Amino acid sequence: MRNVVKKLNRIIILFLAISSFIYSQNNRLKNVGTTAASFLEVEVGSRAIGMGGAFVAVANDVSALYWNPAGIARLSRGEVIFEQIDWLVDISFNHFGVVVPMGHLGSLGAFLTSVNIPRMKVRTVEYPDGTGEYFNASDLSFGLSYAKNLTDRFSIGFNAKYISERIWHEKATSFAFDIGTLYNTGIGSLTIGAAITNFGPSMKLDGSDLIIYHDIAPLIDGNNDRIMGKLITDSWPLPLNMQFGISFNIIDTEASRLTMAMDAFHPINNTESINMGFEWSVFDILFLRGGAKAIGQGDSEEGLTIGGGLKYRLFGQSFIKIDYAYSDFGRLESVQRFTLFLQF
Repeated sequence: MRNVVKKLNRIIILFLAISSFIYSQNNRLKNVGTTAASFLEVEVGSRAIGMGGAFVAVANDVSALYWNPAGIARLSRGEVIFEQIDWLVDISFNHFGVVVPMGHLGSLGAFLTSVNIPRMKVRTVEYPDGTGEYFNASDLSFGLSYAKNLTDRFSIGFNAKYISERIWHEKATSFAFDIGTLYNTGIGSLTIGAAITNFGPSMKLDGSDLIIYHDIAPLIDGNNDRIMGKLITDSWPLPLNMQFGISFNIIDTEASRLTMAMDAFHPINNTESINMGFEWSVFDILFLRGGAKAIGQGDSEEGLTIGGGLKYRLFGQSFIKIDYAYSDFGRLESVQRFTLFLQF
């Protein structure tokens, strides 16, 4: 078994190294704003956001479904997460996730993310104040997760997800995979995490609004001036991203725990950046967090984050936890979010 694990570790390390090389070549172009399904980059969980988004190597609650699916293998009990955010420019962001541990068989998870944009007027050059019609847009992603502890130190996890984007009568769909690993080094509480997210085929809009009528021979009298045709849209890649992180506990007693974490992000559609953060836990009931996001990223509006949480026993061994996070977005002002966790 140990030989199998060693070989698997080497394969994963080689895979991550190759992916890093590919990303470094792509990032020379700095393809900012050239990917589809950008809602996949809206991060999940007030706890992780409060820590500055440095969560790839922490990943020890149900929000690991987003950050690093390997983390759900280390959950000893089932967990549920629900989050509703008033995102930037009145966009509504909703996320639901659940994890069910199955002992030595591993852990199963499922998640659903939806984004809704308010109705807007249809405007044209001829009717700049509106044609009397309205349109809206929405995004959707749902998927399944599986993770397993291959040893007492090494975990691996996978996500498979369906992705859909719609604007008025046009729609684009795709699917993607995430892979993540967690490794406890045995040096105190030092943990290393890595994940590759949103690996899948490109997306392309299609729908009835792309159908047009065209006169292919305008200089010839009496020809059919309403030949049906269709506009062709470009394909755009998914926001592929590689993440690598470390975490460790500076203080770890029954009364208090202070966790520090740092993540490095290497996306296909932006420059590299670093997230850093901390979480201070008091009796595993009260939590205070802080961090900094997108350090070193070009033209980023993100900055400092703060947050906190309160954990309360419901009945028996079940717990409910409410987390809060505040994120500074510079000229885009700020985003505040609340996240509900249920442990059963």
